[in-house]
Amino acid sequence: MEYLKGVGPQRADLLKKELNIYTFKDMLELVPYRHIDKTRVNQVRDITPQTDFIQIKGVIRSFGIVGEKRAKRLVAEIFDGTGTLELIWFQGITYIQKSLALGQAFLVYGKVSFFQGKPQITHPEMETYSREKMEGKSTLEPVYPSTEKLKARGMGGRQLGVFTETLVKMLQENNIPEILPDSILQHLQLMPRYKAFTSMHFPPDPQTWEKAIDRLKFEEFFIAQLRMGLLRQQRHRYSRGVVFSQVGEIFNTFYEKHLPFQLTGAQKRVIKEIRRDTGSGKQMNRLLQGDVGSGKTIVALLVLLLAIDNGYQGCLLAPTEILTQQHYNNISGLLKELPVKVRILTGSTKTKERKEILQQLEDGTIHFVVGTHALLEDSVKFKNLGLAIVDEQHRFGVAQRAKLWQKAVVPPHVLVMTATPIPRTLAMTAYGDLDTSIIDELPPNRKPILTVHRNDDKRSEVMSFIKAEIVKGRQAYIIFPLIEESEKLDYENLMKGYENVQAYFPEPKYWISMVHGRQTADVRTTNMQRFKANDTQIMVGTTVIEVGVDVPNASVMVIENAEKFGLSQLHQLRGRVGRGAEKSFCILLSGSKLNNDARERLKIMCATNDGFKIAEKDLELRGPGDIEGTRQSGALNFKLASIVQDKKWLEIAREMAERLLDEDPDLTSANNLQLKNHLQSLTGKTAWSKIS
Repeated sequence: MEYLKGVGPQRADLLKKELNIYTFKDMLELVPYRHIDKTRVNQVRDITPQTDFIQIKGVIRSFGIVGEKRAKRLVAEIFDGTGTLELIWFQGITYIQKSLALGQAFLVYGKVSFFQGKPQITHPEMETYSREKMEGKSTLEPVYPSTEKLKARGMGGRQLGVFTETLVKMLQENNIPEILPDSILQHLQLMPRYKAFTSMHFPPDPQTWEKAIDRLKFEEFFIAQLRMGLLRQQRHRYSRGVVFSQVGEIFNTFYEKHLPFQLTGAQKRVIKEIRRDTGSGKQMNRLLQGDVGSGKTIVALLVLLLAIDNGYQGCLLAPTEILTQQHYNNISGLLKELPVKVRILTGSTKTKERKEILQQLEDGTIHFVVGTHALLEDSVKFKNLGLAIVDEQHRFGVAQRAKLWQKAVVPPHVLVMTATPIPRTLAMTAYGDLDTSIIDELPPNRKPILTVHRNDDKRSEVMSFIKAEIVKGRQAYIIFPLIEESEKLDYENLMKGYENVQAYFPEPKYWISMVHGRQTADVRTTNMQRFKANDTQIMVGTTVIEVGVDVPNASVMVIENAEKFGLSQLHQLRGRVGRGAEKSFCILLSGSKLNNDARERLKIMCATNDGFKIAEKDLELRGPGDIEGTRQSGALNFKLASIVQDKKWLEIAREMAERLLDEDPDLTSANNLQLKNHLQSLTGKTAWSKIS
């Protein structure tokens, strides 16, 4: 940057530190956050109370200093033939007074206010005008984001415009070559690339600026979608995968005799998609998303039986011991009549048993293993792993998943499951290289959970309601947030809460389990198991129980300080109830002073049970950076485009990228050559990994 006229080494250094501007390209991509319109010259008589910024040309009729001490100000009157406008200065009075002369013509710009019914501008921008300056500027003036340090060195939001102006004047059309094919430019009526960059900084009018920005947003999305599409296509074309060619005896016996309920249409559709993938000879990489309780596990189990029927082993990776144990209990319970050997491997598996499991995995006696991170250790070897299922995928990094791939000569098929529905726009950008399946209907016997919001002062009513449910033989969760930075305070809050609950539910009439992060894994598991077995009617805890704990008899979920939880967390917690055939309730308790965001979150929770709608709303309220499980990949670091505000362009870009790759998968046609060159120049900027 230091080689741009007016910048020099010191300023260049500051631009690097403050705005990450290292090159001319970075400067060119700095987006103005607003423009000043000096293209029109208005008349005084047109000023109304609604007028905002205005430019007037006229002659000075009078000027002089008014008031004493702190109220001292310079007041001038300018006349443009249609009326008089007052100009006021509180600072720099002597200097400005020297530059004013009666009868002198000025071009004046500033924000209009009214004082005693008369229009005035305080601290206007002024320049003397000659005949050729009678009309306004030919383009809008850009104002850029700046920082205090830059302002101190004379590089405020408007001064940066001097640099971009110098830069734009230096550029020729061949410095910013077109990269999009003509067919797309014409179809979407997009502005050419060179014009888009210059018009982003210096547009003749606001409409041109909009068009320039649209063109550049589309380009960002389109390139990202194209790179993902190429990645996905590469996998579909070149990756080898084991083939599950037949639906065999075990699958059919289970399907016909042991399936606990009818599959929904969505589950059947997803199984078909997976069958197509696993029979294609290419490696499957599928993201399976479904709302809490939509029956992802049964889909995973059927796919597993498909693998076993074809002579392959399978594994299921879960993030916690509790969840692993639960998967194991469910799966081994469902398969007890079938000749399938299932084992569980976690950090707490005893040495002798562990040895035996490792031996049997290697010789192929075990068909299926459920485990935690312990499965990733080098000592775990399979005879022929054909399927890896990863549950709650955002708990496992790419590197950890890669370890599974290395456990077979031909990489196993991969099914990644998540119960946090990912909004479509986020899935398209963060998970665009995975094929996605969605289970979007709940099993028929599920009753929707009734969610209500109550203020703290209704606590005793809420507790009485829990008592009434316990009398009916049900159980309840009471959850406290982890909110403080300090673990000690959190613990104290929880203990205070626990004592409160004990006061309402005295022993021995009621029994309470407590679960929190300070307990050892054994104590936690024991307390969970007691609640599961209905030894205790109430479970008090922090969010330890967020994912996957299944107690069909629990019908009430009370969330304390609900305003302190994010939307997806509230939705996940709510999903712990409503697992049985009984009507279930979720009660959000909060203080009475709520900010708008919190009020909005609680409102959405009461309005819908649909995880996809909630995820969309979450994305709107928090932006993509915070959402659990988004991959912090280059795909999300868009400079201009926003996956929330610019949904429309993202959809179009996705469609166009898919169409282009269908017609010309290797981008070899003459029309797509410039695009191919551009993509090649980008490689190496992002580590596009081969792994989901």
